[in-house]
This record gives sequence, structure tokens and C-alpha cells, in this order.
Amino acid sequence: MPWQINKTPYKVWLSEVMLQQTQVTTVIPYFERFMARFPTVTDLANAPLDEVLHLWTGLGYYARARNLHKAAQQVATLHGGEFPQTFAEIAALPGVGRSTAGAILSLALGKHYPILDGNVKRVLARCYAVSGWPGKKEVENTLWTLSEQVTPARGVERFNQAMMDLGAMVCTRSKPKCALCPLQNGCIAAAHESWSRYPGKKPKQTLPERTGYFLLLQHNQEIFLAQRPPSGLWGGLYCFPQFASEDELREWLAQRHVNADNLTQLNAFRHTFSHFHLDIVPMWLPVSSLDACMDEGSALWYNLAQPPSVGLAAPVERLLQQLRTGAPV
Repeated sequence: MPWQINKTPYKVWLSEVMLQQTQVTTVIPYFERFMARFPTVTDLANAPLDEVLHLWTGLGYYARARNLHKAAQQVATLHGGEFPQTFAEIAALPGVGRSTAGAILSLALGKHYPILDGNVKRVLARCYAVSGWPGKKEVENTLWTLSEQVTPARGVERFNQAMMDLGAMVCTRSKPKCALCPLQNGCIAAAHESWSRYPGKKPKQTLPERTGYFLLLQHNQEIFLAQRPPSGLWGGLYCFPQFASEDELREWLAQRHVNADNLTQLNAFRHTFSHFHLDIVPMWLPVSSLDACMDEGSALWYNLAQPPSVGLAAPVERLLQQLRTGAPV
């Protein structure tokens, strides 16, 4: 893995954040692009947030990127650009929890700290038959206790890396390669062929449904995009103006004296977040002037022929690609 070559606290931190809820194969090209553009934490701190979000586009969970940027600025301001080397200082960085701090300290600095990322949770839950969803505090506490007990005093860097690699490549979520696992003789789940029971699954819940009307204003090859507020859904990313209803969308246009006679509804589609479904109804409207709506603060007209230079939400990228291919459908 690229983050395992010439390890530094910065490299380990960046990789650990990217790997949260994201598969290794997906992360590798993003990590390499980030390191090429931001080779040091100071480079990341000095970069505009728009550029950071742009390079993050496609990884999802954009709060991770915003926290990375905030944390890098904190390192630059409070620590002179040198990555902190104590647990308290690292854990105080935005978006850094106990496991990430432990990974940085153990993998990059060889200090004796346990870790408990998603892969390690799976290995421990199966090996010791820990029932229940790890998102529950009591289950997580049990797994932390086990991680503390098995982490050796010496060779902690190799051990923690091996545990993460074991979970990522051998003790996988589905179809684990138990025959190749060095822990198989002591693994309770392997002995009883019950790996599918561990770790316990998150309790199912019915996700609420919402509808969002996206306004796609187009002037020749240029599309209107507005920046979202810095926090919340798609925070800091550039998106189409969004409305709760078509009436609200039309009222917005009327207030700006934009003729809506040619407003056309495109094919709707669903985008699912972790906590709700968003049914997106794209509404396309050609306009004759670039002056329309430019009173919206952080807004721009994006040229479809140019590569994007700002962060875009996944549904926005999908619709822009649709517009690049020709007439809206």
C-alpha cells in the first residue's frame, strides 16, 4: 500500500481518514493524488478548501475532507507544521478519534497504542465470538478491551498493521479466506463456521424519504452552480440550487425575473444517504444571460467543456455528465 512506504504521521493520518467506511482499492488513487498535490501537512493547510473538496469528490462522507483541512490548519498554526506526537494532541485534531490516534502513534512512531478500526473489529469479533453490533457502546468497549489485551508491548507497528491487513484481505466482510488465516486455530467463528454472525449487523431501520428539486440553469455550455453552506449536507460543495417543491423553485426564479417558460423536468432518480433517501427531480432551464442568479454569493457558471476545479456532490457530477452528452433527457 502506498501509505506503508516511508511512513510518516501525516501519511498514516491521511490514509486512516480515507479508509474510514471506504475500501482500500477505492482509496489508493485518491491517496496518491492527495500526496502528489499536498506532500506535507503544511501544503494541505495552505490549500483552498474548494481544492481539497474537489480532490475528495467521489469518496463521499465529505465531513472527512473538511475535518482534514481544519486539522491540517490546526497542525500548521498550533504545532508549527510539525505533526504532533502525543495522544492528547493528536486526538484533539478535528475528526480524529481514539483508533486513528492510536494508528498514527503506533504505525508511524512505534508507540504502544491499540487500534480498533472496522477491519480490526471484524477480526476480534470473529476470533472471540463477540456478539452484537460494534456501533453499540458496550460491544465497542468489549472490543477495545480485547484490542488492548492482544496488542504486544514490542513490535506494535507490525502487529497493528498486520491486524488491519488481515481484516482487509483475509477476514473480509463476506467470503473470508479462513484457510489462509494465521488465527484460524484459535478463532471461535472459524471453529464453528459461524463467521457470518460476527460482527453483529446494524439494526435495520426504514430510511425516511425526501424529495429535492434541482434547478439546472444552462447558458450555452455553462451551468449555474452555488456553493453549499460549510456544514451540513454536502457542506462546502458546489451544487445546483435545491428546493422542496416545484412551486418553491418557480417562486425563486420569479423573484429573480428569470423566464421559466422553457422549464423542463428531466428523469428523476434516487440518491441514498446513510440516514435518508433523497429523490432528486432535475428541472432544466436554458437562460439567455449569465447575469441570472449571480447574487447568490459563492456561485459560479461552470463550463461543461472544462474539467471541474471545485468539489461536486455525486448527483451533481451525474447530471453534469448527462448534460455533457447532449440534450437533457
